[in-house]
Formats: sequence, structure tokens, C-alpha cells
Amino acid sequence: MTRKLVLTAVFAALPVVLSFVPGAIPVAGAKLLPWQHMTNAVAAVVLGPWYAALAATLAAVLRNLLGVGTLLAFPGGIPGALVVGLAYRAWRQSWVALLEPLGTGPVGATVGSLLVAPFLMGKAIPLATLLPLFLASSVPGAVLGWLVLHALARAKVPEVVG
Repeated sequence: MTRKLVLTAVFAALPVVLSFVPGAIPVAGAKLLPWQHMTNAVAAVVLGPWYAALAATLAAVLRNLLGVGTLLAFPGGIPGALVVGLAYRAWRQSWVALLEPLGTGPVGATVGSLLVAPFLMGKAIPLATLLPLFLASSVPGAVLGWLVLHALARAKVPEVVG
């Protein structure tokens, strides 16, 4: 339990640090952060869906408090971590990292467009705008996450299987 909580904190801190260097990409009211999706993929495989979702939530809170994120970080991060974590439970293969955009794209962008942007941010962001932005961040992030998991598997880290 302590190990999982410590790793959750590390996976929450990593995208926050990477928000500063190399940084996020500001586009149309969102701050694209492929590093968040990379971290989601790795955390979901190593910790499972719930701790990975907690790490994504903590990262979103910290990024917002530090001014390097927007409220879209919540729907942009949490669903992708859940999808990868649940898929890993089913298939036990690191390629499931590549499924991160399924949670972030259709689920996260829809929640962001219909709920977060108009009600919490006070502005409408059409789904047709938000979906490509979320995918532009999550697709390269998922590929990076898969590469990290592949490297961890080659290094024989016990939590990661081929």
C-alpha cells in the first residue's frame, strides 16, 4: 500500500514538472501536455486504473494551482488512465498504453466540451475543436508511454510484462 501511494505521488509529480520543462503547448484554451498521457499509460500499467486515475487527478490539481494547466486537465487525463488500467487488467500487455487516446479523446473531450468548458470555465469549446486537440496531445503521449513501458519490460521491471 505504501509503495503504491509513493508511486502515485511520483506519477502525479512527473507531468507537473514536465509542464515547466519542456512545457505544455497552449492551443485554443487548452494546454496540451503529451507528458501527462505518457505518465497515465505507465502509471496505469504499474499501479492499475484507480491509482493511475488518482495520479492524473492530483497532477491536474497541481497543474491548475501552479498555473500550468486548465480545468480541461481533469477530463483530459483521468479517462485515459482508467482505460489503460482496465485494458491492462484484461490483456496484461504493454501495448494497451496505445489505448490511452480512447479515454482521453472521445470520453475526455466530450466531458470537457459539454461540462467543463461551459460550466466551469465559462466558455463554450465545441467538441469538434476539443477532440482533435485532446488527440493531438494523447496520441504522441500514448506512444511515448508505450516506449517507456517497452524499455521497462526490457529492463525486466517486474510490474511490466511485454
